[in-house]
Amino acid sequence: MTLTRAVTPMPDFVKVALNERSLNAAYEARPPFQRNDYLTWILRARKEDTRRKRLAQMLDELEDGDVYMKMTWKPSAADAR
Repeated sequence: MTLTRAVTPMPDFVKVALNERSLNAAYEARPPFQRNDYLTWILRARKEDTRRKRLAQMLDELEDGDVYMKMTWKPSAADAR
């Protein structure tokens, strides 16, 4: 799957957080649009506190595995591509 919008590069603080919670595989298992949406959403926050809250939400959702942006999510065969 290719994205038609700009791809947001992963900032170092997100890489560190994923490593600390051992969630790299869970992050990579998500479809490209979800990974990009998470990063864009986190980085759009103007306040550092909001950025931290959004990062924490992403990490919790990755850990749970069946949630995306507070919505139930189940991976489809197309997501594995």
